[in-house]
Amino acid sequence: MIRLFLILLLSFSISLKGQDSLITNFANTITDKELQEHLYVYASDYFGGRETGTKGQKIAVDFLRDYYISQNIPPAAGSEHYFQKMTLKLKGNTVDTENVAAIIEGSEFPNEYIVLSAHLDHIGTHNGQINNGADDDGSGTVAIMEIAEAFKQASLQGHPPRRSIVFLHVSGEEKGLLGSKYYVENPLYPLAQTVANLNIDMIGRLDPKREDKDPNYIYLIGSDKLSQELHDISEATNKKYTKLKLDYTFNTDDDPNRFYYRSDHYNFAKNNIPVIFYFNGTHEDYHQPGDTPDKINYPLLKKRTQLIFYTLWELAFREERIKLN
Repeated sequence: MIRLFLILLLSFSISLKGQDSLITNFANTITDKELQEHLYVYASDYFGGRETGTKGQKIAVDFLRDYYISQNIPPAAGSEHYFQKMTLKLKGNTVDTENVAAIIEGSEFPNEYIVLSAHLDHIGTHNGQINNGADDDGSGTVAIMEIAEAFKQASLQGHPPRRSIVFLHVSGEEKGLLGSKYYVENPLYPLAQTVANLNIDMIGRLDPKREDKDPNYIYLIGSDKLSQELHDISEATNKKYTKLKLDYTFNTDDDPNRFYYRSDHYNFAKNNIPVIFYFNGTHEDYHQPGDTPDKINYPLLKKRTQLIFYTLWELAFREERIKLN
């Protein structure tokens, strides 16, 4: 009996190690080389700073749509060939714009959704200078692209997520979180069935104001505000795989920067959906022409992107959906 127990225990241990190796193989498809290739296109002058409603923003949404087509990742239900079209009122004018949404459907819980989001827009061209927005939020945009590709590869190799994953690129963030506001008011998938939102906004650079100059960090905001379980999963996942320093400096309720209220996750949190906001902090090129792709730390961008991939994997594959506090 003891021998049988030991054999079963050894088999279980080998199975777990094999599973970890499998997940890591898919995470390793996220490379700094591909992140860099995508970002040098997405944050190029050709996109004109991607201001909402401009030609450059239209180029951006076409670029994202074509990427999902190339990866054979289908459009979200209710979208118009990946586009969730909307008309926004900006300073008395109406502007036609669109969110971009794709989905990999869950194999066991297809009606439970995890939304991975980043904003596709930036602030455009000012005084003849293009604000390329490589970090803000080109870094989050290309991170989603690479994560989507990794999950697609897993699906093709017989490991589709158990829950559905929505890859959501929102417009109008720089105008007041308007694209994500439109999404939660006109959801493509029921908010009651939306398990969590992982939102990525600036993860490619370093915060020069940090006293700790160790670059191996990421700021996390909101992870424990609606679901302690989400926070604990995030912590355990990082400890197991990426070992970044998870910094909660901006997560405090009295944070004078109020970053919790300043990116697209907040519209999901207002609807009682647990969120994590991934953020590297601001820097001297924030909303300046100097936010260019040559200043991105690509190995660090890869590691941060892989953390998000691993966390998303855990949420997508676990037996029970996470619980609210």
